[in-house]
Amino acid sequence: MSGLRAQSACIALMLAVTAPLLASCDEPNTATAAVQAPEPDVSVVTVKPQARAMLRELPGRIAPTRVSEVRPRVSGIVVNRMFHQGSEVKVGDPLYQIDPRPFEVELQSTEAALARAKAVLEQAALQARRIATLTSQRAAPEAENEKAIATLKQAEADVQGREAEVARAKLNLDYATIRAPIDGTIGAALVSEGALVVQNDAASLATIQQLDPIYADFQQSVTEMNQLRRAFESGDLDRIAPDAMKVRLVLDDGSIYPLPGKLLFSDAKVDAYTGQVTLRGEFPNPHRILLPGMYVRVLIEQGIDSDAIAVPQQAIQRNGGGGSEVFVVKADNHVAVQPVRTGSLQGGSWFVTDGLKAGDKVVVEGFQKFAAGDKVRPQAWREVDAAAAPTDPHQTAHAVR
Repeated sequence: MSGLRAQSACIALMLAVTAPLLASCDEPNTATAAVQAPEPDVSVVTVKPQARAMLRELPGRIAPTRVSEVRPRVSGIVVNRMFHQGSEVKVGDPLYQIDPRPFEVELQSTEAALARAKAVLEQAALQARRIATLTSQRAAPEAENEKAIATLKQAEADVQGREAEVARAKLNLDYATIRAPIDGTIGAALVSEGALVVQNDAASLATIQQLDPIYADFQQSVTEMNQLRRAFESGDLDRIAPDAMKVRLVLDDGSIYPLPGKLLFSDAKVDAYTGQVTLRGEFPNPHRILLPGMYVRVLIEQGIDSDAIAVPQQAIQRNGGGGSEVFVVKADNHVAVQPVRTGSLQGGSWFVTDGLKAGDKVVVEGFQKFAAGDKVRPQAWREVDAAAAPTDPHQTAHAVR
């Protein structure tokens, strides 16, 4: 028993000696925990109202400036096709040749009839002069003179009728060569040599479309147009002069069509089924990049906001309810959540219509480093990707969400 007491006393003595040492080992960790973490750096932009053009992006379709369906004006057999399908044609270029021989024979016949009528006219004129002389000498009755005058007038009318027949025969002979009625691009040949074509037939022989310049037809809701009108009336937006209004196209691959267009008109009626108004823009198309039926998006400048507030796209956050908000650094460098109302997205920046004012510092980068209420060190945001991001405000625009 005495041995156990001695062993227990020895263990107690060892614990008493090592306890201060163990306590001293925990002192550095406690000191480290006591040191506060440094305030995180975040990138911010300072809100500065400035004049910006208000763009609208609207869906549209490309349409040709003019469309002409080639049809025969006389009946006959096609003996020659004189164009390449898909090529450019000019007004008056020959497209098809109908067998001209029947029309040449008809022309010869009418010319012969005209010559005969002129001979009869010459004879009637001589007879009328003789009778007139005799009547003046009282050698012929007045009735004979009147009859001769009537015969002369009938002969003159006959000549005029024959001349009209000759003109008609020449016109039909000319119509035997079917020509392009407009400048443009001709499509597929719908008939070939040997086909019988009929005058004024409903079926066309080919279709010509004028593609330079070309139209873009697009639609805008009447509600949005009324909102725009009210913004003009209240002074929230400044009007753009009609000659300065720009219209651009976004192609299906997202690229911007390089040539700007002009707005031609806005339809004066609203579609009863869609509640939209049709607008039309005209664009130069020298390289035939735009083709009829192509789907495009139309960017149109409809006004200028003289004190617009815009922030980079990544600054806008979405809350649980689907609303928009931003993180704002206050004067004491603490972060606060600020609900905002957004308009359109243009050139990588959201327009903010409500919730921000000049001088507010909005967080753009570093969201993972803090939570609302934390203190941060704001740094001016540098657009390191500015070279890759679009700088042209026309390059992207999305409808108001």
